Amino acid sequence: MAAQGEQWRNLLASHGLFARLREAAGAAARASKRAQVRSLLFCLDGDLFVWDGEQSAFCTVSLRSLNVEPPALFCYQTLLCINPPLFEVSQVLLSPTQHHVALIGSKGLMVLELPKRWGKHSEFEGGEKTINCRTSPIAERIFTSSTSLTLKHAAWYPSETQEPNLVLLTSDNAIRIYSLKEPLTPVKVISLSNSEEENLLLPKGRSYKASLGEIAVAFDFGPLVAVPKNIVGQRGKEEVQAYPLYILYENGETFLMYISLQHSSKNLGKLLGPLPMHPAAEDNYGYDACAVLCLACIPNILVIATESGILYHCVVLEGEEEDEQTSDKSWDPRSDLIPSLYVFECVELELALKLAAGEDDDPTESDFSCPIKLHKDPSCPVRYHCTHEAGVHSVGLTWTSKLQKFLASDEEDKDSLQELAAEQKCVVEHILCTKPLPCRQPCPIQGFWILSDVSLGTTMICITSTYECITRPLLRTMIRPASPPLLCSRQMDSSIAMSPLRILAESQDTFEKHIRSILIRSSTNPVLLKSNDKDTAPPPEQCLQLLSRATQIFREEYILKQDLAKEEIQRRVKLLIGQKEKQLDDLKYCKEERKSLREMAERLADKYEEAKEKQEDIMNRIKKVLRSFHSQIPVLSDSERDMKKELQAIDEQLQRLGNAIKQVKLKMDYQQKRMEKGTSPPKASIALSAHQRKCIQAVLKEEGEHIQQMVKQINAVRNHVNF
Repeated sequence: MAAQGEQWRNLLASHGLFARLREAAGAAARASKRAQVRSLLFCLDGDLFVWDGEQSAFCTVSLRSLNVEPPALFCYQTLLCINPPLFEVSQVLLSPTQHHVALIGSKGLMVLELPKRWGKHSEFEGGEKTINCRTSPIAERIFTSSTSLTLKHAAWYPSETQEPNLVLLTSDNAIRIYSLKEPLTPVKVISLSNSEEENLLLPKGRSYKASLGEIAVAFDFGPLVAVPKNIVGQRGKEEVQAYPLYILYENGETFLMYISLQHSSKNLGKLLGPLPMHPAAEDNYGYDACAVLCLACIPNILVIATESGILYHCVVLEGEEEDEQTSDKSWDPRSDLIPSLYVFECVELELALKLAAGEDDDPTESDFSCPIKLHKDPSCPVRYHCTHEAGVHSVGLTWTSKLQKFLASDEEDKDSLQELAAEQKCVVEHILCTKPLPCRQPCPIQGFWILSDVSLGTTMICITSTYECITRPLLRTMIRPASPPLLCSRQMDSSIAMSPLRILAESQDTFEKHIRSILIRSSTNPVLLKSNDKDTAPPPEQCLQLLSRATQIFREEYILKQDLAKEEIQRRVKLLIGQKEKQLDDLKYCKEERKSLREMAERLADKYEEAKEKQEDIMNRIKKVLRSFHSQIPVLSDSERDMKKELQAIDEQLQRLGNAIKQVKLKMDYQQKRMEKGTSPPKASIALSAHQRKCIQAVLKEEGEHIQQMVKQINAVRNHVNF
């Protein structure tokens, strides 16, 4: 299964689709010296979708077809746009219902409707090579009427049950929500600026705010929550469910807004903030914020990224009464307290590789900054990925489980929280580097996606500026959250001794964690991409510095830590060998003891049988002695006297019954004689009346019953006497 899972990764880079894209867009990619980062791919049901800007179409590749024999290396479908976009597409975004794809650019937005699937392999339109797809422009009027208006950020409304809606953040500092049913008219328009200032300083106010960073640059939705009733303005009614929308301004401030398309409350969609940040900083944690991401864990974690490569991990906590850092423009004191952001840690990314600076080198040349885009990881809720012009970083938060325990323990010790923040650091991996040398121009990636599939595995897919496909499996298990405990793994009572197998299993788990802690790398060597600039060769000094840096990282972060882990494993092996020898000796001793105990048990069993037979003989002898003893006593006992009286009474009864039997026999002989005489011819006829016959029959019946009772008594007496 492992080899089959790796087959599609090895064959995807050599697929015919990427060869065609390299030939069609190779010259344009080499000519562009400062391109922007794009996200032109996504995966759906095991299919890879890549946007082809030359044809304004999607090219789909079935990843599962690469695992079969022979692999389909030149088969792909093309989804053409009936109404192709006139702007340059920089991002494609799949809807929550997975039926529409948003084509996003700085000067417009269109939605492509995916065709139906059918057939043996569940392909689009039964396997047609080229398919026409319906496309519809969104907010076309505002982009065509205003040449200076640009689209800063766009996202789908996160509901999977309602009709698809798009949320747009434009350069006029406004948020517009559009429905696919009415793509030209916004469902809701939310202004993020003060209306009075906008009327006084219509374009100048905006440019002045943009220079101070008081414009929104990005937003992200949080999970569905219950809105406080004071904000909704309803009392005594059911709670209102809405999505919190975190809006990031360029100056680092974060605002909050509750959005629900099902409820039409005036206070919903109202800007709240800025959210107070603790601990406070003089520079408000930077003035070049560019991206925000909300991780859907408990509690919610907000990630704020700046163009200088700094990431802030903020824990969203409920507001306190002491928080007075609110805005008079947007904050209503009658509503509930706004949540606050606790900056748990700050991480600085190595955007471009930092080489050892020489004496003649200018340290300012190594400084590099660029916008950063944040992507969620569908396979792990506490891990996310950063893409920028110089490559890709992966960040995993390992402290979320301990933070949840701290918040659930109702502790108010701030020192323990600071110790937790000092001990637990996130894991940062530099996966891909497109700017290995300071003299090289960055080669921004054109596509990034995290594939999470049961049969294909969890894989990172990147497409470079030259349309080369790079796949990397994501196997860091230490970042994944712990599985829920089983019912059989409850805490046992301390008085009950644990089994040796359970103790051994727990010790192995602890040793595995110890080895993992040793092998944790603080820095990694990313995958280096060659530059498109083939005319100018890099200086040998920088190449030597790059080689020295890679060698040093391999020596310190890989070889040295592997040697330490090897020593720990060898030490563990020695201890286990000693324990094994001791256990073998104990096992040998136990076997000998078991053999001796078995022989002793056999001897005891024989002795028990002999003792049992002797006991029976002794009991029989005692019975005989007691019987002879009682027979020789001259005086009768009470029971013997009673027995004697009973026997005498029985003897008298037998005599009486014997006399009665003799009388019965005489009567029977007499009757037989009478019967014999009755068979002879009658001398004289005797006539009996009916009354006389009845009386005779009754007398005979009584005598017969009396005779039967006497016979029964005689038989009973005989049986008693015989007994």
